[in-house]
Amino acid sequence: MKELRIRVLVGVFVVAGILSWAGARLWNALGTLPSVPLAAPIVLALIAVVLLATALSLRARLKAQRDRRPEAKGVDPLMAARAVVFGQASALVAALVAGMYGGTGVFLLEKLAIPARRDQAIYAGFSVVAGIGVIAAAIFLERVCKLPEDDDRDQGAASAA
Repeated sequence: MKELRIRVLVGVFVVAGILSWAGARLWNALGTLPSVPLAAPIVLALIAVVLLATALSLRARLKAQRDRRPEAKGVDPLMAARAVVFGQASALVAALVAGMYGGTGVFLLEKLAIPARRDQAIYAGFSVVAGIGVIAAAIFLERVCKLPEDDDRDQGAASAA
């Protein structure tokens, strides 16, 4: 399984932000810009909490297993792989959504004098922060589930090149 690349996430965030900013300008010129839902940062924050809780749980179980505690529950490799895939997918979607709300938020910064637009800019800002939280939790989950022999293989490939 390939690791999540920060460059890809940043690229998705930037491209989505630019397209969203341009789309918001166009949409506002043609009519009324759709609002940023209040639920957006809440849902992203909940996903970040789920990813973080999963990572902490797996880390504790793996540590207990390494310490050879008798009460230690084993970690099913398939379950760990599913958790990592969920984290990677969540990080990609969060980068896209955070970029989208970031671009919209930048557009809304021009209209802070209007109270409704100011609220929308705040929701967009919180959505970006929550999206970054999802990405951080997903990267942490991926690091927790990384096998020690993965490091050896990476170093061996680098030294062979």
